[in-house]
Amino acid sequence: MTSALAKAALAYTLSAFMADKPRILFCHCNYAQVVPEEVKAGVLQSLCESDQAFEAVADLCEMAARRDPALKRLAAGEAPVKIAACYPRAVKWLFGGCQAPLNADRTEVVNMRELSAKDAASTLLEEKVTPNLAADELAAATEGEKKI
Repeated sequence: MTSALAKAALAYTLSAFMADKPRILFCHCNYAQVVPEEVKAGVLQSLCESDQAFEAVADLCEMAARRDPALKRLAAGEAPVKIAACYPRAVKWLFGGCQAPLNADRTEVVNMRELSAKDAASTLLEEKVTPNLAADELAAATEGEKKI
């Protein structure tokens, strides 16, 4: 009885702990190749060396073009999500165009087109999520500058 209770408590504690941590999604941008190779490689290496779980995909644009059902799975869930890709607005509309809208209150897109590998990796690995998806009909802003 005691071991069953301990296992249940551990499972509850672990699930509660993981619910607070953001999920991380890394886009390798294989086809469009708009993210500098050294930034992608540096971010991916930092993620691999961390203790943080993450999911990597070959190319979000290609997945959206194929209307890959995995986008719905990636957008779903109660935990916040951080996405390493390109511009927040582009990522928002890739998911939205596939009927897999991202929750703007729980999603942060880390723009690897504009950040260094070090800055992008440190942002991804922070537990704090800073939502940066624009409301519908508004331009996304990064550090006060409007971005597409």
